[in-house]
Amino acid sequence: MKKVMLKTTLSLAVALASTQLFASGFALNEQSISGMGTGYAGRSSSAEDASTVYGNPAGMSRLKGQQITVGAAAIDASTDIKNVSGRSSGQNDGDMVPFTTVPMAFYTNQLNDQWSIGFGAYAPFGLITNYGSNFQGRAFGSKSEVKVVTVQPTISYAFNDKVSIGFGPTFNRISGELQSDLAVPLASGDTNVRVKGDDTAWGYNIGLLVQATDTTRVGLTYHSKVDYKLDGHTDVTSGGSPLVQTNRYDASLKIATPESYDLSVTQNLTDAWNLYAGTTWTRWSRLKDITINNQGVSGGLSPALFSTITEPQNWHDTWAYALGTSYQLDKQWVLRAGLSFDQSPTNNKDRSPRIPTGDRKIFSVGAGYAITNDLTIDAALSYLKEEDISVSKSNPLGSSYSATYKNSAWGYGLGATYKF
Repeated sequence: MKKVMLKTTLSLAVALASTQLFASGFALNEQSISGMGTGYAGRSSSAEDASTVYGNPAGMSRLKGQQITVGAAAIDASTDIKNVSGRSSGQNDGDMVPFTTVPMAFYTNQLNDQWSIGFGAYAPFGLITNYGSNFQGRAFGSKSEVKVVTVQPTISYAFNDKVSIGFGPTFNRISGELQSDLAVPLASGDTNVRVKGDDTAWGYNIGLLVQATDTTRVGLTYHSKVDYKLDGHTDVTSGGSPLVQTNRYDASLKIATPESYDLSVTQNLTDAWNLYAGTTWTRWSRLKDITINNQGVSGGLSPALFSTITEPQNWHDTWAYALGTSYQLDKQWVLRAGLSFDQSPTNNKDRSPRIPTGDRKIFSVGAGYAITNDLTIDAALSYLKEEDISVSKSNPLGSSYSATYKNSAWGYGLGATYKF
């Protein structure tokens, strides 16, 4: 019975995929407020402020002197869950993503005409979902929380005024928690399974920026995959008061956050108008299945347990497309707008309440205001709308859940850039 329980609930990597944030899978787009205003259409070619450390490290060659860019994006998501059926009862409020804030900070320093250095701290992946313990689909996930925090020292080199390259190693820390509540036969009430784990690993970002003509700039950025092995524990709590029993198992799993390529073009139409276009390819097909290893017992009466579990995911590679524009209204104000299309990596067969996302459209507007020649404030607003998707899951313990999800979200961004 313990083996079945672990097989149906220990999939921490599945929990990584459940989010209504503004990029597909469990990726985050929120590394630039100025870029948020144009739908991230010119992420690898615009190089407007120090957030280019992430968007394209080669873009540091365009930034004069020293710059600091800081900001935060907040996400307010909502879900309408309909057509629900299952073998258990409970609520389906859909309030599964609490109000979430994603911070960012970047620094650049142009040392001379050729060399620039920089530093970034940001979140490339992450999520938090919390249905609550009485969610009808709780056997397939009641709470999931994952955070990836990255720091990136960066260097760029300009060959001339047309071509530059940039490189930055990334040091990444991932931590996560997963909870599910199972209706285990002969148990008193639901059995709660809680998984926690963390790891650190290295990756890198590399970029190329080309001033193709006097009015056209092209950028290409590669974000590497990062391989993790999360180590932690699993707590299995069953029984009712006063006969509550918790067994603890050592748990580990391997997962790779995928590599991606971002290609974009910035076109200066006039002195005031800029046009941005971009596309991003992400190799989500790396997530074909999840293999979890559980061993040992640190409490309770159960014997030592070793179990290797494989669960299919069968994600596919995705494309995202964006088109944006900016207009320099006067010396102080710049206005921005963008439209994005983003594919979901999931499929209809394997999608679960932890992965209730489909293809999405994102509408964005933004503005920048130069308080002084050295200080600029940026703000952005985005609205995300997903296609309706269906979830249908069952497990060997007799639980099942099916529903239709209708997801949407608002995103709010505020940032500042100081030059010195």
